[in-house]
Amino acid sequence: MEPEHAVIVRFDYGIKGLDALHGLEKKLEKVIKEKNVGEYDGHEIAVDYSDGLLYMYGPNAESLFKAVEPTLATTDFMKGAKAKLRFGPPEDGVKEVEVVL
Repeated sequence: MEPEHAVIVRFDYGIKGLDALHGLEKKLEKVIKEKNVGEYDGHEIAVDYSDGLLYMYGPNAESLFKAVEPTLATTDFMKGAKAKLRFGPPEDGVKEVEVVL
């Protein structure tokens, strides 16, 4: 069964190149796998590197966020980022919670 819950993080980036982002992605993949809370599904980044999105999916959005939050909180470009926790499939009426990092 496909994971239905999601954690989607919208962040300001402002760094030329993707090395910092790729470093964060490696850390997120590792912690998500170690804690067995879902999967890291990738990112979108603006062409001018101004902002971006991270996509993570799993069976429980709260558990997934609790697993990745310490990693996000210690990443400079994640300051002020907004994490949207979606408790179900992407459809109308599904509970969502937004957390500012």
